[in-house]
Amino acid sequence: QVQLVESGGGLVQAGDSLRLSCAASGSTVSSYAMGWFRQAPGKERECVATISRGGNTYYTESVKGRSTITRDNAENTVYLQMNSLKPEDTAVYYCAATRRSSRTYYFSTRRDDYDYWGQGTQVTVSS
Repeated sequence: QVQLVESGGGLVQAGDSLRLSCAASGSTVSSYAMGWFRQAPGKERECVATISRGGNTYYTESVKGRSTITRDNAENTVYLQMNSLKPEDTAVYYCAATRRSSRTYYFSTRRDDYDYWGQGTQVTVSS
């Protein structure tokens, strides 16, 4: 069973960048498909980006071209680099892991497919 801890959130201005980190323990991130989700006040939790065990990635349209998800197996950490931040990026960001499929290139954008979650990190972007 993997435990996940997010960090790197904060209060920034529009146009700034942030790198969110998701440190794993208890198991290795290389054995999971990983995802970053976010939840703004009054809204559903949505998938921002995912990375499969094989390394293929997905980004939701609103962050495509501005964000990069990466995995560092040596550090047992998954990152989300976010550039050109906008006020609408304001949310609590959660890291999640799933091992629902043994396929190397499996990933999911559905929150119900993820079994392990971190506690979240707040990102606030001021205009």
